[in-house]
Amino acid sequence: MITLPPPSRTERLAHGALQAGLRLERRFEPFFRPFLNRLFREPTARFVQWIMNLRRSNEGFGLAEEKMLPDEEASLDSIVESFASYMRQNYRAGEYQRGGNTKTHGIVRAEFIVRDDVPEHMRKGVFASAKTFKAWVRFSGPGPDMPADIDDVGFASCAIKLMGVEGDKLMEDESHTQDFISVSTPTFVTPDIHANARLQAHVLRGTPVFYFLTTGFSHFLDFLMQGLWNETQTSPLEARYWSCVPYLLGEGQAMMYSVKPKSDKRSWIPGIPFWTSKNYMRELMAKTLSEEHAEFDFMIQVQTDPHLMPIEDAGVRWQERLSPFVPVATLRIPKQKFDSESQFRFGDNLSYQPWHCIAEHRPLGNQNRARRRMYWELRRLRQTMNGTPHIEPTGDEVFE
Repeated sequence: MITLPPPSRTERLAHGALQAGLRLERRFEPFFRPFLNRLFREPTARFVQWIMNLRRSNEGFGLAEEKMLPDEEASLDSIVESFASYMRQNYRAGEYQRGGNTKTHGIVRAEFIVRDDVPEHMRKGVFASAKTFKAWVRFSGPGPDMPADIDDVGFASCAIKLMGVEGDKLMEDESHTQDFISVSTPTFVTPDIHANARLQAHVLRGTPVFYFLTTGFSHFLDFLMQGLWNETQTSPLEARYWSCVPYLLGEGQAMMYSVKPKSDKRSWIPGIPFWTSKNYMRELMAKTLSEEHAEFDFMIQVQTDPHLMPIEDAGVRWQERLSPFVPVATLRIPKQKFDSESQFRFGDNLSYQPWHCIAEHRPLGNQNRARRRMYWELRRLRQTMNGTPHIEPTGDEVFE
C-alpha cells in the first residue's frame, strides 16, 4: 500500500483554503458557468488533449488490444486497502457506505429501449436487436464522503442495471443483469491505476487536491480536464454522462458509451447561492419525476484509431471527429415516486459492477481490470459490516 506522511499544519491549512475557495465558487457558478462553457470548454479541452497526445508515444496497439501494465497488482492492492481503510475509519458497523460514488441521489425504475435502426457493426450484445429491458438506475454523487450537494466537487454518476439479459456472465454473482457505469466527465480522474493508487493515498491522507498539483505536469492536465466538466450540478436528470473507460462491442471492437438527456432543460437551484438544501439534487429529480417522465439517449462511440483512442490511458478523450457517438437505445425513466426509505435501502444493497456483463461487453483496460476485484472486495466489506446480503434485482420489486 502507498503510504504518505501525515500532512503538516501548513499543508492542512493550504488544502483547507483550496477546498473552501472551491466550495464558495460552486455557490456562484450557476450565474456565469454556462456562458463560460459555451465559449471556452471545448477549445480548452482540445488544447489540453493536444498537449497530452504530444507527450504520448505510439506503442503500436491494434484495435481493442489490451496490455498489462508493470506492477498492476501492487497498485490494485494499494487502491483496495486505501478505500477499505477510509471506510473503516469513517463508518460504523451497520452504516457502511460505498467507497466511491457514495451519495445516492435516487434509485429509479427505467426502461432501456434498444433502437431498431442500430448500425450493423454495432449490433452486438444487448444491442443486437430491438428490445426493451427493465432497468434500475442509480444516480449518485462523489465519494468517499457525502457532503451537502452544493459542497461536493461538481461530479455526478449514472449506473444502469439491465434485467433479463440472456447469456453467460463474466461474474457469477448475478445471472441476468448487465451493468453500464458512467460519470459526468468524458475522461477518467486518473490515466491509469498507478496514478489512481497515489490519488487514493492522498484521499486517505486528506489532501486529494495535492495529488493533482504536486505529482507531475501530466496529472495537472488531468486536473484541468476534470475541472472543465466538474461544475455545480442541478438535477441528475440534466447531466450528461460518459463511460470514460472502454468496453468490448463484440470481439475485436472497442467502444465508449455516453448517456445524454434528450431535453436541454436546466433547473434553477432553490436558495442559491447560500440557502440551498443539503439534498437539492434529489429534490429536483423528485419534482421532475412527479410531473413527467425523463429520457436519455444511450450512445456508442466505436474505436477507430488505437493510438488516439487508447485502451490503457483513461485520461485521453476519444475524439469525436474520428468516431462520433451514435444513439443505439433510449433510457426512459417514467413518472414515479422513488424517495421512500425502503427504496433507498434497496438501492444501498444493490451492487453495480462493470463486470456484471456478457462477454460481448467485457470491460477493457487497466482501470477496468482493477475494478473487478476492487468493486468485489469493497462491496463484500460494506455488506459484511452492514449484515446485508447481496441481491440480484428482477425489476418487479415493490416498495411501501
